[in-house]
Amino acid sequence: MVTIKKDSEKQIGQFVAEDYRTAAVFSKYKIDFCCNGNRTIQEACEKKGIDSNDLLDELQSVLSNKGEQSIDYKSWPLDLLADYIEKKHHRYVEEKIPVLRQFLDKLCRVHGERHPELLKINQLFTASAGELAAHMKKEELILFPFVKKMVSATLNTATVAAPQFGTVMNPIEVMMQEHDNEGERFREIAALTDNYNPPADACNTYRVTFAMLEEFEKDLHLHIHLENNILFPKAIKLEQQFS
Repeated sequence: MVTIKKDSEKQIGQFVAEDYRTAAVFSKYKIDFCCNGNRTIQEACEKKGIDSNDLLDELQSVLSNKGEQSIDYKSWPLDLLADYIEKKHHRYVEEKIPVLRQFLDKLCRVHGERHPELLKINQLFTASAGELAAHMKKEELILFPFVKKMVSATLNTATVAAPQFGTVMNPIEVMMQEHDNEGERFREIAALTDNYNPPADACNTYRVTFAMLEEFEKDLHLHIHLENNILFPKAIKLEQQFS
């Protein structure tokens, strides 16, 4: 069996890019693997006051289980990955936002007086909804088409004209900053919801809303991970072939 003890200096994002099953371990320890995936395990554990050996043992256990291999997103062609992100994760966000906003508005009306934290949660999610809508359009209209153009040029041994935004690094830096902003917003939401645990007097709508918020955050983590740790680095590397 290959040991990963030596990998305490490996970046978290690399672990998750190689096998997404490791994301569950990082989530358990409240370690951000998407927006802050560029830290080493050692750095993250020191900041959280966690014994890195415990974390590495759990990662070892997950990686040793061959019966449940995760999807190997790293092996996908870049244009396929961009299409997948748009059709799976962007559509998910677009479908869930109206439902969650309706539920949160109802919770604020019915329970806001007893649970004023709901007002802040609603405010944060509404801000996130607006920012994500604009963010995804920028990816769909600017970044992803250029990534697909580079892939097509590679397959046809053609050249690619310099884009209006100069270099792919420019929109990627903007996207990553916006990812950080959403990561921070959902950390606040998680704290305000006691990690999505509804209070004792919660009605069914309350419980469903918190469960949906938790699912939304998990999907967002995978969405950001696929871009920050796989799509963006590969797009930067691909562009270098044309310089």
